[in-house]
Amino acid sequence: MNSLISRGGLLDDFFRDVAPGFYVKPLHGDSLPSPAQIKVDVKETDKVYTVHAEVPGVRKEDIHVSLDGNVVTLRAEVKQQDSTGENEKMLRSERYFGAVSRSFQLPLDIDQDQANAKYDNGVLTLTLPKKRASGGAQRLRID
Repeated sequence: MNSLISRGGLLDDFFRDVAPGFYVKPLHGDSLPSPAQIKVDVKETDKVYTVHAEVPGVRKEDIHVSLDGNVVTLRAEVKQQDSTGENEKMLRSERYFGAVSRSFQLPLDIDQDQANAKYDNGVLTLTLPKKRASGGAQRLRID
């Protein structure tokens, strides 16, 4: 019982042996990140949620954040290209593009007008103020 099979590991090994063409990795750089690879820390105070998301190697312009009520969606486009110098001749070019996206739900709605985002050294920091409640329950007059 000492050997545990990782999730999907048995089938991954089988298909890697039977059809290795499906598992071709890029010749350079890291492979495309999976949604689980966007590591997220969420902290809460009385007035605001603070989200720290690791998105290394992605330009600020290629990160998109959308807010819908209490749902936060992070999307990053990964672009890796080879470049050549002035006196070089391109013999082979390996490029890959892709996008990774992750959504999660917060307990309360977010005030979208006051929300802001900052990207520094591969870490995206979101400051998401909570939407103020309308003052609790309101009694309706019955006609």
